[in-house]
Amino acid sequence: MPLIRGLLVFGGSIFLLLGFLHALYTWLDIRNPRRLVPDDPAVVAAMTSSNVRLARGGTTMWKAWVGFNFSHSLGAMLFGTLCVATGASIQLLAIPSWVLLLFVAIGALYLVLAVLYWFRIPVAGIAIATTCLLVAWVLYAR
Repeated sequence: MPLIRGLLVFGGSIFLLLGFLHALYTWLDIRNPRRLVPDDPAVVAAMTSSNVRLARGGTTMWKAWVGFNFSHSLGAMLFGTLCVATGASIQLLAIPSWVLLLFVAIGALYLVLAVLYWFRIPVAGIAIATTCLLVAWVLYAR
């Protein structure tokens, strides 16, 4: 049982760390865009002056980009917190195994997104975290 707890806490902590760093970089990019932004400053300028068609002038592409990044960060941190809290739970044995399988599925979805659309660091971190969640589920389900 300690190994399962450790795997859940470690895997969840990786998601927490990645989500926190993503939020921090987004926050730092609001005033000085250098991290989670296009290489070309003209694209950033175009984003700040271009409205989102769906919003009918209610927001710019830049504001939507910042909001998307913050909400993405929040999702990763929430997921990481759930994994850590489950691993730290006194009543771990009372948790149905499908909950841990759900964690694996969510981690796998994040991994697919990372492989298709993101870059090396999140792919590696998410792969490690999801592997931890998978091993925890296999050990728990036995």
